[in-house]
Amino acid sequence: MKEIKLFCPATIANLSCGFDVLGLCLDNAGDEMIVRKVDQKGVRITKIVGADLPLETEKNVSGVAALAMLETLDELDFGFEIEIYKHIKAGSGIGSSAASSAGAVFGINELLGRPYSRKDLVQFAMQGEKLASGNAHADNVAPALLGAFTLVRSYSPLDIIRIDSPEELYATVVHPQIELKTSDARSVLKQNVSLKSAIMQWGNVGGLVAGLYTKDYDLIGRSLHDEIVEPVRSVLIPGFDQIKQTAYENGALGSGISGSGPSIFALSKGKETAEKIAKAMSDVYEKMNLPYEIHVSKINPDGVRIL
Repeated sequence: MKEIKLFCPATIANLSCGFDVLGLCLDNAGDEMIVRKVDQKGVRITKIVGADLPLETEKNVSGVAALAMLETLDELDFGFEIEIYKHIKAGSGIGSSAASSAGAVFGINELLGRPYSRKDLVQFAMQGEKLASGNAHADNVAPALLGAFTLVRSYSPLDIIRIDSPEELYATVVHPQIELKTSDARSVLKQNVSLKSAIMQWGNVGGLVAGLYTKDYDLIGRSLHDEIVEPVRSVLIPGFDQIKQTAYENGALGSGISGSGPSIFALSKGKETAEKIAKAMSDVYEKMNLPYEIHVSKINPDGVRIL
């Protein structure tokens, strides 16, 4: 196999209560990528369509992730070319950089005969995230590679748990067309939190994980609450409170900021409810005259996949 074409999925990170540790994989929103084995050594990005991103390997998240992986292997007498077809906008809050990072390492791993497991690949994809945001977080790249929901139990050593999604769980994500850089959204966060807030937060993380395992939709909904990050970040997102309230009024289990924003997600039981929420969210931004994109998606159980 000399060439591979991939679907690199969008993801929702944090999920209200799980800042930097929880994420889920979307099914119908994502980028496409072609990874090709070539005679010239190293990694080259030869084409990017749909976004104005650097082609220089060391300045592109997919290049950095790929190099991090190749550094751990014996020197190869061939190299790789990467073509990226972006559909996820940078700074959208649904894992644009993670999709590119995850796709690159997955594709190269396949062409090399899978020396690494999908879980092993997370550590390399994280290096792409470090370039994008200044922080090597795994809450987007883990679900992008493993599918379903993922929990980062520990970063040192890296310990990631994949959690299956209840069958009827759907995500609705609206992206108001403003760019919010992850690094900017991180700059507003407080470095210390009160014990009272921390207790509420870890109670909700436990509740959400328990709800996923027991397929208890009401428990999932009760647990989608953010005591720490959302109060300071939501002010950066136009119409946030109204969108969230509208989601609840139309049957959402819970709603919050997707990743670092500005996208806003809602989880719901059943496609019909998810689409009703999408319509209601759209109406809010229509009235504000704010351009937006909207996605309704099942939870993707597979992660990055070969097309």
